[in-house]
Amino acid sequence: MRTVGEHVVARLGEWGVRRFYGYPGDGIGGVMSGLRKAVDAGDAEFFQVRHEETAAFAAAADVKYGGSELGCVVVTSGPGAIHALNGLYDAKLDHQPVVALLGHTALNAQGGGYYQEVDLLNLVKDVAGAYVAQVSDPSQVRHVVDRAARTALAHRTVTAVVLPSDVLVADAVVDPPDGHGYFHTSAVASTRVTTPPSAALQQAADLLDSGQRVAILAGAGALGATAELTAVADALDAGVAKALLGKTVLDDRLPWVTGAIGLLGTRASWDLMRECDVLLIVGSNMPYSDFYPAPGQARAVQIDIDGAQCGLRYDTEVNLVGDAGPTLAALLPLLRTDRDGSWREQVGRWTRSWRATQDARIATKTHQLNPEYVVRQLSDRLPDDAMLAIDCGTATSFYARDIDVRPTMLGSLSGTLLSMGGGMPYAIAAKNAHPDRPVFAVIGDGAMQMNGVNELITVSRYWQRWADPRFVVLVLNNRDLSFVTWEMRALVGDVPFAESQDLPDVPYAGWAQLLGLGGRRISAKAEVPGLWAEALAADRPFVVDAVVDPDVPLIPPHLTLDQVVNTAKSQLEGDPAAPHVIADGAREAVGAPVRGLLRRAFGRHGS
Repeated sequence: MRTVGEHVVARLGEWGVRRFYGYPGDGIGGVMSGLRKAVDAGDAEFFQVRHEETAAFAAAADVKYGGSELGCVVVTSGPGAIHALNGLYDAKLDHQPVVALLGHTALNAQGGGYYQEVDLLNLVKDVAGAYVAQVSDPSQVRHVVDRAARTALAHRTVTAVVLPSDVLVADAVVDPPDGHGYFHTSAVASTRVTTPPSAALQQAADLLDSGQRVAILAGAGALGATAELTAVADALDAGVAKALLGKTVLDDRLPWVTGAIGLLGTRASWDLMRECDVLLIVGSNMPYSDFYPAPGQARAVQIDIDGAQCGLRYDTEVNLVGDAGPTLAALLPLLRTDRDGSWREQVGRWTRSWRATQDARIATKTHQLNPEYVVRQLSDRLPDDAMLAIDCGTATSFYARDIDVRPTMLGSLSGTLLSMGGGMPYAIAAKNAHPDRPVFAVIGDGAMQMNGVNELITVSRYWQRWADPRFVVLVLNNRDLSFVTWEMRALVGDVPFAESQDLPDVPYAGWAQLLGLGGRRISAKAEVPGLWAEALAADRPFVVDAVVDPDVPLIPPHLTLDQVVNTAKSQLEGDPAAPHVIADGAREAVGAPVRGLLRRAFGRHGS
């Protein structure tokens, strides 16, 4: 006879869950007991991280990197569940199926103000709104677990099962009576729509064929459809911009791939969107409306597995509900193929111009070590099977612009929640999903101080299990919350608040060495090539502590006058970094349009 806790673990195993991320506590002890037995039998793996937030991030990332179809996080009552919320929201907003197992106060004590008692059903109602239920009787456990797993997979979202501690150790009723009010459920996943109706496909093809200047925006939903997306892009003579979560779907080095889109995107992607007359959106819900074609400029088609996501960002005329790969494959033979190539030639000129601009930015001399140079040097050395885990902040910008990915790589980040602290959990999950592949985490010092230094302990615990020990962490150590600092300058026009923005200088490489890992601190350009050779050849995880310039400007692909004016105001009002920002910024922001905006901005302020 299995307990409820043992049945939860076994039943999720039938749904394909093998890896569980979490942290123990008495509220979830019955599940931990079940996990112990499953691990001993070789039926499951449990990864103990340093914080429940990491567990939830990792459960979502395990799905993103293709390690699992369904992620699972296991946390205890009260503070454990509260800590996990941020990672669960990351999963929800990026549409990753995750089941959260939440321990809870024993039934007899609920409502009495017991230790760690919080109203979990209300606490997680928003993040797990698709399905959240408490198992209050052992006869519920089968249908509650089944529905949580099925709903998470069907809707690609977060669900939650609340498990009172006393119910967890009771005998499970896995075969409920054949009676009124009992349910007999299955652990078989549901199929889903993979291709739209033929009439809708023809309508989409006719619309796409009507344009002469076709742009494609590819997002996370296009991952796994590289061949199909390439064939359709070739047929349409289209240029392709990529949302960050879809970055690895196409090779960044292709002349018709304009790279990232949005505030951290490329000028080439901006030009592509502002000059096209037809737009095809594939698996993306990128929210920056001002980076799409202007309203009324382009006719548009959208492909998404979830029809509710269609037409949310641009006024589409045809919405195709289906998987990207099969839908694109069904669309391809309906498209005409007699285009003259002139549009792609123009797209190629934009991409070459952008890359030349980036090369100039990276080569320019800055006050301290240029972080973009460090990242580009890594990009040039990445193996084809590299996995990339990116944190939120300036690291995201450098990933978007300076790392050339190929479809053989994997890369991800907290794409919609944009939460700091996701980089290290993502890297750990990527390595658990593919222990024979190298992983590279790019993390700012703010995020590293949030949870990265602690999760290096997790890395030190597990790394010797990995077939490939390469786990490289690049810490961009600029002693500043620099992305927010630049937002203060460009969006608010204010001097950065030192008490808010400044960070202590931490010996990240030294901490790694104390844990038995490799590490090295660098601060000079001449050290960078040798540093990457050392990190890539290391026989254990390696932390690169790169002391870099905090004043390298983050320049959007399309500067507005307000952004330049506000930055100018912040310098005129006594920003202590003003000499470096002005000097380095003038060199970095190459191009006559930027210089003209600067002249207009400073002229407006009488300077």
